[in-house]
Amino acid sequence: MAGGFDRRRFLAGTLATPLAAAFAAPAGLAQAAGGQRLAVLDWALLECLLALGTVPVAAVELVLFRKLAVEPTVPPQVIDLGLRGSFNLELLASLRPDAIYVSPFNSWAMPLIEPIAPLRFYEIFGTQTPPFEQAITVTRQMGDALGRAAEAQSYIADTKAELEAARQALAGRASRPVYLINLGDARHARVFGPDSLFGSIMAAMGLQNAFSGPTRYAASAPVGIEAMAERPDAAIVIVGPIPPDAEAALEHSVLWQAIPAVASGRAHILPNMNAFGALPTARRFIRLLSASLGAQAA
Repeated sequence: MAGGFDRRRFLAGTLATPLAAAFAAPAGLAQAAGGQRLAVLDWALLECLLALGTVPVAAVELVLFRKLAVEPTVPPQVIDLGLRGSFNLELLASLRPDAIYVSPFNSWAMPLIEPIAPLRFYEIFGTQTPPFEQAITVTRQMGDALGRAAEAQSYIADTKAELEAARQALAGRASRPVYLINLGDARHARVFGPDSLFGSIMAAMGLQNAFSGPTRYAASAPVGIEAMAERPDAAIVIVGPIPPDAEAALEHSVLWQAIPAVASGRAHILPNMNAFGALPTARRFIRLLSASLGAQAA
């Protein structure tokens, strides 16, 4: 329905103990170069390891990762350590990793895990460098440290090639600004700024971010959905996941359907993505955003 919120129409594509012993690594588990057993407590670093062809022994919150990040695929033999904010410390210790990959998001846990294994610290978010550029740097650094520099360079080159192809494909609509948002409920959203992963990728694609206000550490800002009427010429791109109640409510929301981008058929939905991901998320975002906006231009 013109101006409506039709998902099908706009979808562009989401200390050993008996207990710990039960989670022992299966035979034949793929390991890092040199037979290292690696554990990873940050989703972006998990993405990096998998992109480099390195399968860790264990990682955190894998059920949600598979649902939210979607890519890359996590092999079934990777052991789930539990929630990112309260992972199973005993299980981690029982696996006897040779190294544990951490980021600033894990700073609270570092005093607890330092006795278990050496920490390998990498930072993508919160630096002065745009997250997309920093993700490239971290991928290269991790590749060098793992003895997989060639794999890292190849993955980076392929990512840049996909970015350039998308930039050229969308060159004709680069003048139209884009609100890039994630919905909280039917009346509120967080809008991604230029300092977010998605915002920095969009800039590298030659697209204009319609939002220029301040953001917080999450590189986004809370706004009411009416704020997206401030730029009548803008398109709106919603990054999943979308709360089911919000999606149902927006379909009947007079306010939402009155926003120029929605009324003019310039609202798009992208499938689930990890807003704090690395280059695999970047490639997923580039591919799906380009397909969505390119289809509109066609």
